[in-house]
Amino acid sequence: MTDLILTEKFSVASDFAKALGVKTKGKGYFESNAYIITWAVGHLVELYAPDDYDKNLKKWKIETLPLIPEQFKYKPIKKTYRQFKTIKNLLTQKSFARVIIATDAGREGEVIARTILFESGFLDKNRIWRFWTSQALVPDVVRNSMKQLKPVTDYDRLWRAGYYRQVSDWMIGMNCTRVLTVRLKDLFSVGRVQT
Repeated sequence: MTDLILTEKFSVASDFAKALGVKTKGKGYFESNAYIITWAVGHLVELYAPDDYDKNLKKWKIETLPLIPEQFKYKPIKKTYRQFKTIKNLLTQKSFARVIIATDAGREGEVIARTILFESGFLDKNRIWRFWTSQALVPDVVRNSMKQLKPVTDYDRLWRAGYYRQVSDWMIGMNCTRVLTVRLKDLFSVGRVQT
């Protein structure tokens, strides 16, 4: 049965294809009998904007703050929608023995992969495995690391850390930017990486 490998970018998918002998390239993925290797383009989904929750939040007013959604939701990013749709179609139209997350080894790579899988409707954690290495992805490293896959649940804490960092960035950015902009009557963008 075929495994699906999800990488963070095309170049990494190419490294996997070379290492695993996958030669056929489709639109948005490489394919063989054993593997389908696809890639993100960084984040393919993003948190809703305030006006995605409520159109009345398009106008910035102090009275509507703080913005705290009951549940944070995601939507595909328009400029990379085609690749998101490719991955979603693969996940919904084919049955895979395993889905292997091979995004960057770290919090952000975990968030990228899991949000794509979840927003594609793929929730079967029993079939999701994690590829993990910090070495260069030369063929031997890829092949050896593929023999050492771990259950995705071993990385749940990393996923939660990334998710809550994303949510806190949203809450601070959306609320503080709006309150300062309205009060000072000029655009003041506030965020973790904008200091």
